[in-house]
Amino acid sequence: MATGAVPASFSGLQMKESGLGFGKSMDFVRICDIKRIKSGRKKISMIRNSNTGRDIVELQPASEGSSLLVPRQKYCESINKTVRRKTRTVMVGNVPLGSEHPIRIQTMTTTDTKDVAATVEQVMIIADKGADMVRLTVQGKREADACFEIKNSLVQKNYNIPLVADIHFAPSVALRVSECFDKIRVNPGNFADRRAQFEKLEYTDDDYQKELEHIEKVFTPLVEKCKKYGRAMRIGTNHGSLSDRIMSYYGDSPRGMVESAFEFARICRKLDFHNFVFSMKASNPVVMVQAYRLLVAEMYVQGWDYPLHLGVTEAGEGEDGRMKSAIGIGTLLQDGLGDTIRVSLTEPPEEEIDPCRKLANLGMRAAKIQQGVAPFEEKYRHYFDFQRRSGQLPVQKEGEEVDYRGVLHRDGSVLMSVSLDQLKAPELLYKSLATKLVVGMPFKDLATVDSILLRELPPVDDNDARLALKRLIEVSMGVVAPLSEQLTKPLPNAMVLVNLKELSTGAYKLLPEGTRLVVSLRGDEPYEELEILKHIDATMLLHDLPFSEDKIGRVHTARRLFEYLAENALNVPVIHHLQFPKGIHRDELVIGAGTNAGALLVDGLGDGVLIEAPDQDFDFLRNTSFNLLQGCRMRNTKTEYVSCPSCGRTLFDLQEISAQIREKTSHLPGVSIAIMGCIVNGPGEMADADFGYVGGAPGKIDLYVGKTVVKRGIEMEYATDALIQLIKDNGRWVDPPPAEE
Repeated sequence: MATGAVPASFSGLQMKESGLGFGKSMDFVRICDIKRIKSGRKKISMIRNSNTGRDIVELQPASEGSSLLVPRQKYCESINKTVRRKTRTVMVGNVPLGSEHPIRIQTMTTTDTKDVAATVEQVMIIADKGADMVRLTVQGKREADACFEIKNSLVQKNYNIPLVADIHFAPSVALRVSECFDKIRVNPGNFADRRAQFEKLEYTDDDYQKELEHIEKVFTPLVEKCKKYGRAMRIGTNHGSLSDRIMSYYGDSPRGMVESAFEFARICRKLDFHNFVFSMKASNPVVMVQAYRLLVAEMYVQGWDYPLHLGVTEAGEGEDGRMKSAIGIGTLLQDGLGDTIRVSLTEPPEEEIDPCRKLANLGMRAAKIQQGVAPFEEKYRHYFDFQRRSGQLPVQKEGEEVDYRGVLHRDGSVLMSVSLDQLKAPELLYKSLATKLVVGMPFKDLATVDSILLRELPPVDDNDARLALKRLIEVSMGVVAPLSEQLTKPLPNAMVLVNLKELSTGAYKLLPEGTRLVVSLRGDEPYEELEILKHIDATMLLHDLPFSEDKIGRVHTARRLFEYLAENALNVPVIHHLQFPKGIHRDELVIGAGTNAGALLVDGLGDGVLIEAPDQDFDFLRNTSFNLLQGCRMRNTKTEYVSCPSCGRTLFDLQEISAQIREKTSHLPGVSIAIMGCIVNGPGEMADADFGYVGGAPGKIDLYVGKTVVKRGIEMEYATDALIQLIKDNGRWVDPPPAEE
């Protein structure tokens, strides 16, 4: 079998020399054993497969207009239910890792590794919290020497938790620490290559081969030593630290991340070393998900079964960090991918354990009961190349008295459930909806709720409540009410919530002609019941699968629904409606929302969210909704932060500085700021950021614009003000709004 990635305009090729060809098959794109050839004026990367099997493979564009060609082949065990991907078992010390074992949870110390006592103390705290393993940064010989003392001290205190060494730029240090630690993490982007300069380099086949030979020469001693001592290894690619060589061939892309890791994996396999795992981390959850999917798809083609370490790097702190991690990690867990996870938060490391455990439990439970939906054919979802399905936004119709065009937002909508009690204090309600008040009158702002759901309408004689709703409708905020409420207590210009039964029985026809309809459905209904959608003009659909459903998967039913809509050219917007049970913990709600809705939004499936939780604060639910959309790279309503979780390399108090910067810059929607304790992963780690605040030396800060350093060695006390000035100099600053009295 042979597969490859070629320009979309390239129709076909057969080469006697390599046996490459294209034809009909259901296999997948290869991303290794590169062979460069020319076709006309185009230089094409063709890929040979050492596997035997099908002779030829058919490729198609990953999305319309895409230059990436991919066959439709699995990246997970099942698209219609959660089935854990089968892997080999990798031993990390005394802890087995793989599909036959629980999903392992881990974190990383933030102490200076040379401070043996402090590091031992932190490892014990982490172990007592329930982590299965812990990683330490080991950047030099002194840290490597300290690792022996750390290991011995922990053993004397009866702590046998496996220890993992985090290695960058230091093969000799990796060799030293492999004598005492249980696992070595290597970064393929900088273990043998120099730090990326983001230069476009031209390589001949011979040049490229020489670089690979250099990597093998540098890496082989570590592999041999890990074999000798029975150590494990993680080949951990970071989106931000790909080498210039990889980026010159593949760009700063998920595909480059996979190939970077495979260069090292091939060496391991050549030396008959298989006790390793892969990771594909990025600060952007969308990129992270795509990279892991490409990695697994390639492993299916190769017949490889190595476990996966999941993580979103530089996720940040608080709800933001938990949301980003839930979107990335939760999405993959829903597809049965992932054997160990780390939630990277700018918080003390022990605080990472609980959200880690919640995600792991969610993934294991879904896989245990194989949560999902009846099998269906999937033809329209784009696994590897993000392309958003944008539902048709409401268009104003002739004769309508109010403007409905604002009830949904083009970049992603937030709907909120409002109670009758909230209507008793209209101004407080307006503020809760994040409207801008002018003389007590509401107006929509950047992060205003787009539409509200009223499960109960106020009595027809409650003039104050109805006036409050009228004012919201007049500024193009949608008001949605159930059919029964609208029939008995009609509210002018309200949109009406109906279910499929009310549509099929014709009950909705009791409404005045032209009434806007919002349809609630589960997604697993028989297709004949969904046929009614072809015959009505719905303003939006609410995908609402009750959380009380046990074996039916929300993500899978939604995918089935989107396939039906695409197959029938129905472009109606879809809102993910999540109704959480009473008493749910905030972290569980954030993780549940990120996992269940985020898993769809990262595939471009969905136009917004409606999150309900009976006893949760209204502002918290609104902020969570907007955080979810921003985390999925949809609607930007606040400053985006790429904030590393701190480790032994960090050159300042990351939590304190991060709080200072956020306090002064959080009002800049559309601006992304990276706050990095050091630059070990390279400025590419800030690929998503407009500006960077990076520890350059103890007490000194370097400032970046994009990937370019523009100021070096700024004294810490002046660095935040210098960052603000840099934002101003680049025309991205606006003064914060005056504080409300």
